[in-house]
Amino acid sequence: MNLGLEGKVALVTGGGQGVGRQICIELAGEGAAVVVNDLFAERAQAVAGEIEAAGGRALAAPADITRPEQVDAMVRLAAEHFGKPISVLVNNAGIVPERREKGGRTPLFLDMPVADWAKVVDLNVYGTMHCCRAVLPGMIEHGAGRIVNIISEAGRVGEAQLAVYSGAKAAIAAFGKAIAREHGRHRITVNSVALGAVSHAGIKDGPLSVGATVDNDERLGKMLNLYPIAKGLGRLCRPEDVSGVVAFLASERALFVTGQTLGASGGFVML
Repeated sequence: MNLGLEGKVALVTGGGQGVGRQICIELAGEGAAVVVNDLFAERAQAVAGEIEAAGGRALAAPADITRPEQVDAMVRLAAEHFGKPISVLVNNAGIVPERREKGGRTPLFLDMPVADWAKVVDLNVYGTMHCCRAVLPGMIEHGAGRIVNIISEAGRVGEAQLAVYSGAKAAIAAFGKAIAREHGRHRITVNSVALGAVSHAGIKDGPLSVGATVDNDERLGKMLNLYPIAKGLGRLCRPEDVSGVVAFLASERALFVTGQTLGASGGFVML
């Protein structure tokens, strides 16, 4: 299937590892030039290097997306480098509350320091808003655009020990719908992809590590029972299970899909 992404410029935030990295690789494989954003320059450069080594086009763009001036500079750099504005934005960067201790549980809302609220809201909400504000003028001028927000199923149903995170992701789902209504007349679509637990190489131990199996991690076996498809496959979601969904929503094939939230969580939530 030709997704019509050739010649497009795509910005992926948090693209240096995990789901973000795979989204970058998938979009590049479909012919898009990819701006790989990450807070850490070495991560962004590594993924951009992977794409270029495979024959694609990429630009490493390290920036703190909670800082609007850095976001604006990144978007200008991308336009100068590729000679055209960003036409696809994937808001993937996010953060969950810090755990009390390594391997421990995240705190209940009443036990969560106020300073930690700000960290979660700044990146998940304001980071996404800064990026949208920076790319929308170019999309409007071009008369087309795709925005895909990576959220969590916690934002659709709420989850204990993740109250602030749940609220932040719910806010982005609603924000995306509002932007979809405002800019549909400019042929800009805005959609969200809701995830559950994702296993990737950046996680070194525990049930979400790539080496975890039901034989060596008891917690993984319990987690699989929460995801109908995962139970059947014997594994949790992987980045490549998400990147194809994002590529579709970013493509010409999804022209009439906007203001939607699509769960890519193996049936963890069914709405």
